[in-house]
Amino acid sequence: MKNPVRQRRFEILIQFIFIAVVSLLLAGGWVPTTSSAAVPVNKIDFPAKGRSITVVVGHQAGGGTDVGARIVASAMEKVLGGTKIEVLNKPGATGQAGATFLMRSKPDGYTIGAVNLPPLPVSYLDPDRQAVYTRKDFQPLALQVVDPAIIAVRAESQYKSLSDVINAAKANPRKLTITTTGLQSTEHFVILQLQNMTNAQFVLVHFEGGVPALMAVLGGKIDVLCGNVSDVMSHAKSGSIRVLGVMDNQESPFLPPGIKTFRAQGIPITGGASRGYAAPGTTPKETVNILGEALKRALESGEVKHQMSKMGLTWRYMDPVQFGKLWDETDQMMLKLIPLTKQ
Repeated sequence: MKNPVRQRRFEILIQFIFIAVVSLLLAGGWVPTTSSAAVPVNKIDFPAKGRSITVVVGHQAGGGTDVGARIVASAMEKVLGGTKIEVLNKPGATGQAGATFLMRSKPDGYTIGAVNLPPLPVSYLDPDRQAVYTRKDFQPLALQVVDPAIIAVRAESQYKSLSDVINAAKANPRKLTITTTGLQSTEHFVILQLQNMTNAQFVLVHFEGGVPALMAVLGGKIDVLCGNVSDVMSHAKSGSIRVLGVMDNQESPFLPPGIKTFRAQGIPITGGASRGYAAPGTTPKETVNILGEALKRALESGEVKHQMSKMGLTWRYMDPVQFGKLWDETDQMMLKLIPLTKQ
């Protein structure tokens, strides 16, 4: 028979050991959590209670970059346990004003920016732009989405395929007109790549944005549209625009089925807009890790993916290292293409 006194002493001893172990764990920074969405507690107090995080967007409110940033900000607030995420629009100079503001912000993690490739690299690689920042002034955090470039014509066009357009631009150099969304825009660079690879020669017509470029093609004033999937998604589905090819490694789920990639049509070109997030370049590594993890969980949430799909944007997450590699590769490509924009 067990001794009641001895049994009670044993139970008290077990309780004492349990309390001591928990106290040591708490002292070491371990905190129990019942939420799978919460970011693990780090050794640093970030984000501090009561502090908000600002996401700088170098474009007008209502545009694709701005809307995407607001969707992600809402998801990040939940991931970070209620930390307020505010979006601050700093439009100007094709994103250069916003990038300058981000670079000059305190590198403490409380100011990050929505960044677009290749426009941001172009702004500091082209000496004529006189940017006050360089690549080292930015710390990549995460890639959010890509918006692949496309070539399209209006439904009534005589050009039925990508090869029709390329052959016409080769047979009649500098006769076929094609749109861009501005000098040194994403579309400008992919057209330069296309010309170099195929020896086709277009007349480039620079518009201020995707909407006027699309309207010019629909109105029959311009022969060919170079845009992004999100620009033409609804028009392609309605049949008013015929998309001839997608500059991605896979067909777009946001376009009618059967629209092949450029690579599948014998032209190995990929290109388009890549949208992600960055912090000032000297932001501490631990802070970068927390922001990176918070963005990862926000970007992987079902709500964010659903909203991006509604906008015709291809979800393609990259972590800070992967995004940094893509950024550096973009820099190298732009160094070769920027001189061609001045010819």
